[in-house]
This record gives sequence, C-alpha cells and structure tokens, in this order.
Amino acid sequence: MILSDTLRTAALASKAWPYEEARKLLKRYPNGAGDKGHILFETGYGPSGLPHIGTFNEVLRTTMVRNAFHALSDIPTRLVAFSDDMDGLRKVPDNVPNQAMLTQHLGKPLTQVPDPFEKFESFAHHNNAMLREFLDRFGFDYEFVSATQEYRAGVFDDALRQVLRRYSAIMDIMLPTLRKERQATYSPVLPISAKSGIVLQVPIEVIDAEAGIVRYEDEGEMVEHSILSGAAKLQWKVDWAMRWYALGVDYEMAGKDLIDSVTQSSKICRALGGRPPEGFNYEMFLDEKGEKISKSKGNGLSLEQWLTYGPQESLSFYAYREPKKAKQLHMGVIPRAVDDYWQFRVNYPTQAIEQQLGNPVHHVHDGKLPEGKLPVTFSLLLNLVGVMGEATREQVWGYLANYVPDASAQTYPELDALIGYAMAYHRDFVAPTLQRRAPTENEAAALRQLDAQLAALPADPTAEDIQNIVYAIGKDDAFGFAELRDWFKALYQTLLGADQGPRMGSFIALYGVANSRKLIAQALAA
Repeated sequence: MILSDTLRTAALASKAWPYEEARKLLKRYPNGAGDKGHILFETGYGPSGLPHIGTFNEVLRTTMVRNAFHALSDIPTRLVAFSDDMDGLRKVPDNVPNQAMLTQHLGKPLTQVPDPFEKFESFAHHNNAMLREFLDRFGFDYEFVSATQEYRAGVFDDALRQVLRRYSAIMDIMLPTLRKERQATYSPVLPISAKSGIVLQVPIEVIDAEAGIVRYEDEGEMVEHSILSGAAKLQWKVDWAMRWYALGVDYEMAGKDLIDSVTQSSKICRALGGRPPEGFNYEMFLDEKGEKISKSKGNGLSLEQWLTYGPQESLSFYAYREPKKAKQLHMGVIPRAVDDYWQFRVNYPTQAIEQQLGNPVHHVHDGKLPEGKLPVTFSLLLNLVGVMGEATREQVWGYLANYVPDASAQTYPELDALIGYAMAYHRDFVAPTLQRRAPTENEAAALRQLDAQLAALPADPTAEDIQNIVYAIGKDDAFGFAELRDWFKALYQTLLGADQGPRMGSFIALYGVANSRKLIAQALAA
C-alpha cells in the first residue's frame, strides 16, 4: 500500500489516463462539490439486450477513473448504473424465446413488455436483473437506477417542465441534425399512449409548460395530456441531456461512435441550464479482420469466451491499455494479455511510485495487488499442454515439478487456475490448428545434433544451459540457417506443430529432457 500523501502528490502529475481524467473533475470542482456534496459518475445501459463485454469495459473504465479521483480528493463519489428501461421495444431480439408474443408488444416501454423467459415482471426487469447480477459478479461498487422508476416517481418532473420551457431551443439544436422527412415528425417528447400503451413518435405542441401539458395525435384523435410522472419519456439524446441535468451527472464516458450524440446532448444540457459531464470517447474493439464488433454479426470475442480461456484480471488489463486506440478482440490476444499482465505485476513492487501509477495493474487492482507469483508464463504452459495432448490437471502439475520447486496448487493457486484456462484454450482453439511437419534435410541434421547434446547433459540441467545449446546449433553454419529465427521456427513447426512458440530452453527444462528427446525422435521419423 502506498501512503496517501505520497500517492496524492504523484497522482497529481501522473500521465496515466485515469488520473488525467480524474483531474478534469478536480478542475470542475476547485472548491469542493457544493450543495450536492459528491461527484456523480454514470454508466448507461439499454436493457433490450443482455450485458456484454462492452458493458464490462465501460463500467470498469469508469470505475478506474473513480478510483483515481479517490487518490486525488476526499470528496465522496457515487457510481450510477442507469437502465433506459422506458425505451420502446423496437425489434424482437433473435436470442430470446416467445418471439411471437414479443411481436405483439412492439413499441411499448420495455417495463411493460412481458418477460419472454417467464421469470420476471417484464422483459426489462429480466434484463435489469441480469445487469445487476453481471455487475455484482465482478465486484463493482454501483447504484442501480431504473428510468421507469425515476419517471414514475416524479424525480424527472422538474426537468421535464424545463424541457417544455426550452422546447424551441432544443428543437433548434436537434432539427439541423435530422433528415428532412424526420424533421417533419420529430419531437423531443415521446408521450405514452393511454389507449395502446405504445411510446408514440408524434409531433407535439406545448400547451402549458408549468403543468406539463402537451397536445398530440393518438390514433386519429387530438388529445391534451400531462407528460409528468411517467406519462411520457424523451428521445434518447434529449433524455441523456435531461438525465445529466436532473441528476447532476459529473462524469460519463462513451464509445467513439457516440461522439456526435455527446455533442448534441451537451448542447441540450446547457440549454436546460445544466453543465454537461466530463468524460472521453473510447475506441471500439475490432475483430480479427479489423472490422467493428457487432452483436448481431457475432464476430469478435464475447465476455464469456474470454473468461473461459483467461482470468478476469487479464481482461481488465487489456481493457485498461490505450482506451482511445482501436484494438482487436479475438481469441489470439488472450495468452499475450495474460503474460503481459503478469509481467507488469512482477515489476510493480520494485518500481518507483511514478512508475507504479502508470503500471496497468495498479488500476486493475486499485493499488491493492494480490500476493502470489507465477513461476512459468502462460504461453509456456500452453506449449506444455499442447505437447501433452489430453492431459489431466494432475499430470500437468507432475511435469511442472520438473521445473518448479515445491510445485503444487496450494503453493501456486493462480498457476493452478491458469492450468485450467490453458487446457480449455488448447482443447478449443489450439489443438484443431496444430499440424507438425516433417523436417527438411538440414533441419533433421540440426535436430539430431540437438538430441545428441541433450543426451550428453548431466541430470537436472538449467533452462539456460539448454538454451545455450539451442542457440549454438542455430548459429552453426554447418546446418545452413540463414537466420537464428529460421531454426526456432523449424523447432516450433516440427516439434510443436505451431508457427510460434516458447523459449526452447525453458520448454525443454519444463517438459523434461527425456520427453523432449521423444519429440525429436517423432519428428525425425515423420
């Protein structure tokens, strides 16, 4: 743990992005938080679908900024996870049951649509429960807020009156951003029909702003009705701005695809007399081909997939780094993320405080790093599991005993967890792609030389001793390798069946000299 005064001094100058973001809030409130008495962070969620990796990343990154602010200031903070559950159901999702039933409720607020899973009061209640379970699973500190509850309880009534008072100004902001045909029907206010229960997309006329009365057409009839206490909701950009204004939101981040929305909502918030929150726009994740990840396409990597093949802290580490840079999100990035996480974690205790605050693991663990060490890399573990084939966890530990003193799940619980991830990753992702090739003539000669030198080694050679042998053979002109990497690639392809691989000295020491010689014999017999 870092002493708070030392931490605060270093955090005020740190270039780590959570501290840079947190300093925006210090500048926003140079004399404290005023009557509100706290800083309000918000993340938004549309409950027409289930929580996903984007939900995790947004709440995680917001939490990192919140934690950074705690290092800079003693002003209390809150994090609200806001569910837009009064939105009308626009289309029936592909991945839910009872689709015919849902079709009958298109257009109604999600809290008025029956739960297709038949477990909760409504579709929104089901997905809100999934959101809370999701956030609780990762230990986030947050307060859940439902749009429906806030609208119906009158929490937004004063802000809705202000929307009607500033109706012309809001229209002046929004209309230039719309196509001509949309301009003719656009309204910032969406009344909820007393006849059908549908969220209406119809023009309105403000009759009495103080009473909240508007006039609009509903099924061919002109009606005058109050929009207060849950009788209407707002178009989402206006709704976003109204929420900032009504709740006093100080910080909210959003994806790069919402830059224009943030701009419009900020203008509307100012028109209401409020101050838009601080925040920044993060880049989107891309799939293996560099295309934007889409839930409907199913490309990219899901949260469940990552957590099947790597621990949560590796995902948090990956999400922390370079949030304003587009990054690929696919199965192949997991092993590197795991190993990079551990490399930064190993370095952390010996770093100066300025380096620690810039170390991703500081933000992954809010400066409270768990104890423990990892005696082998995840990549090396993957290679071990790869050559063992269908091995049990106990068999993997048996091989690790060749390389790691006092190797056991009790001594290295995090390594034990990684064995499980490595076995799953190998089974589902690596094994189907492995294809060992036969060595060329010069490669076979080099392999025979390697086998002879391994046979001549004394018992329990070090990884460094073995690595020196591997290097010497690769550099020997007699074997005709143009570059050392050509020798390593030959070893990976002929012994492991892959194009990339571990440091061979470490791998042979881990797998055992005798077992490694069997691999060489198999390659030479191919």
